[in-house]
Amino acid sequence: MELFTYEFMQRALIAALFTGLAAPAIGTYLVQRRMALMGDGIGHVAVTGVALGLLTGTSPTWTAVAVAVLGAVAIEVVRELGHTNGDVALALLFYGGLAGGVLITGLGGQSAARLQEYLFGAITTISRGDILVTMALAAVVVLCAVGLAPQLFAIAHDQEFARVAGLRVRAYNLLVAVLAAVTVTVAMRTVGLLLVAALMVVPVATAQQLSRTFRSTLAAAMVLGAAASVGGLTVSALVSSTATVAPGPAIVLLSLAGFLATWPVGVWLRHRARLRAPFVELAPEDHLETDPHPHDHGPACGHVAVEHGDHVDYVHDGHRHAPHGRHYDEH
Repeated sequence: MELFTYEFMQRALIAALFTGLAAPAIGTYLVQRRMALMGDGIGHVAVTGVALGLLTGTSPTWTAVAVAVLGAVAIEVVRELGHTNGDVALALLFYGGLAGGVLITGLGGQSAARLQEYLFGAITTISRGDILVTMALAAVVVLCAVGLAPQLFAIAHDQEFARVAGLRVRAYNLLVAVLAAVTVTVAMRTVGLLLVAALMVVPVATAQQLSRTFRSTLAAAMVLGAAASVGGLTVSALVSSTATVAPGPAIVLLSLAGFLATWPVGVWLRHRARLRAPFVELAPEDHLETDPHPHDHGPACGHVAVEHGDHVDYVHDGHRHAPHGRHYDEH
């Protein structure tokens, strides 16, 4: 426990807390839009941004933010256009970003270990300047995700309804893509670019097992994400004397353990909900009188006859009529 008295561990705890709050906050909207793997794609593109930062000697965080934002906008444009070969274009973008990052890192004379800090995370090596950038970017993501929750939920749930309601659908879609890109770069020092999608999705999936409203899911996902981040870092620190456990994988595996633990509870809750309300109750319908016709129905009138025990009805223009002034329920 003496590790937590060191400044580098305190910085790591702060980074884990802010990352754990920001990643599920924007991940909730991605899951709602069924774009859970978008964070993984942006992470591949951000590798090129990290490599450019290492090549030019500038901050890899800011170059990763710039490249990730461009990649997120390109992903959103391809998705909105909806071309048949859109998935192929996205695959080329993702794999090109990862391969380009590795190539540029080698051209800059950097070792693979330097790039690995961003691929799989190295939260204990985060500097004071990096922690300030992480806190600022994470705060922006959380404020936008929570403050614009009604608008972003409307866009994620039903874009046609949101468009009719007067919302600027394209602008909000681009905002979600940009926030996802920022979140990826925020989390790359905590869990790494290759595992960041797990921190954006798994806490949301866990929260959905226990909650039934969007607001409760958003709040629970942020709490679970923060708990998994801080808990994974703590587990990594506690076992550091006997084994080498990287914080990033520990955070992801702890998140998955939380999902596996809550999944049976979610199944039981959904089963109870179905038992409480197995059918939808409908209000009783009033009796409707038949419209009069200028002639009497009979075997020779040409209308379809429907037998009902001791009497016969005739169907005309989709309506059933009673020759004896009877009333019928509308079925």
